[in-house]
Amino acid sequence: MKILVAGGAGYVGTSLIPLLLERGYEVEVVDLLWFDRELPPQVNVIRKEILEVQQEELEVYDQVIFLAGLSNDPMAEFSPGMNFVFNAAAPAYLAYIAKRAGVKRFIYASSCSIYGYTPDELMNEDSAVDPIYPYGISKLQGEEGVFRLAGNDFSVISLRKGTVCGYSPRMRLDLVVNTMFKTAVADRVIRVHNPSIWRPILSIDDAVTAYIRAVEAYESISGIFNISSGNYTVGEIGDLVKHRVEKLMGIDVKLEINHIQDYRNYKVSIEKAQNVLSFKPTHDVQSIVTQLVDNHDRFKDFDNPKYYNIRVFKEISGAVQAMMPKMGQAG
Repeated sequence: MKILVAGGAGYVGTSLIPLLLERGYEVEVVDLLWFDRELPPQVNVIRKEILEVQQEELEVYDQVIFLAGLSNDPMAEFSPGMNFVFNAAAPAYLAYIAKRAGVKRFIYASSCSIYGYTPDELMNEDSAVDPIYPYGISKLQGEEGVFRLAGNDFSVISLRKGTVCGYSPRMRLDLVVNTMFKTAVADRVIRVHNPSIWRPILSIDDAVTAYIRAVEAYESISGIFNISSGNYTVGEIGDLVKHRVEKLMGIDVKLEINHIQDYRNYKVSIEKAQNVLSFKPTHDVQSIVTQLVDNHDRFKDFDNPKYYNIRVFKEISGAVQAMMPKMGQAG
């Protein structure tokens, strides 16, 4: 089976692709390499904007995985226009030409952020969605766009992921557990902006497993699936990171608790993914921190701008903006 991974040089893709290769899949990547290349040398990277990919180029692939787009709220709020191009228009376009090219399955990287603010409800895939920020809105639009194309000969699977955290060769330090780990080690403090807010946390290893389960799902399966390792309040995450870092690194860490209002608050059920995709997470916040400790020497330059998506995006945004309206790619 031959798979195209759009945005495959990003945080999740650099962890997913080695496992796809290990399982015998032929993999190629389309990516503009905003964050350099940390992929196995045998992987062919097509350096091209997604909106410039042509239908005939996709005829050789059995499946397409869409990991591309602007990946968080700061990037989306910095440039709402580019956010909607990358996160809404690009996946819909790629799915459209993939179906016309005879691709059998399209896997879309969605986000639990589309649920918005739900303080007391455990959200499932049939729950109402209410995003109010550009990032969540665009992810929902992308999901709706690709699902309009689902049919008997074109499976569409959307993975609504929790906040992915953990070590990746294309490292990020702008994700909640990773950020708390960084400040615990660098500043001996963990800053919790609102301890009562709920977040579904997703180990990057569990995220990779979810994509494998989607690739290998029965050919007729389409659907939306919540993907998470577990639901935590941000206050609990702070406690778990503090205790794990202190235990494994032998340092004292303080908690700085604030009560800043946040309009994103959600927890999710993964029962559907367990029953349909056989997705069974095996990690939690403690194991994520252990993984970060074990790989600390690989990203110990905490000031490196490439570990923070918004820093890189601000540096290149002028060049990216100059490509509009013809652009469309990823990270």
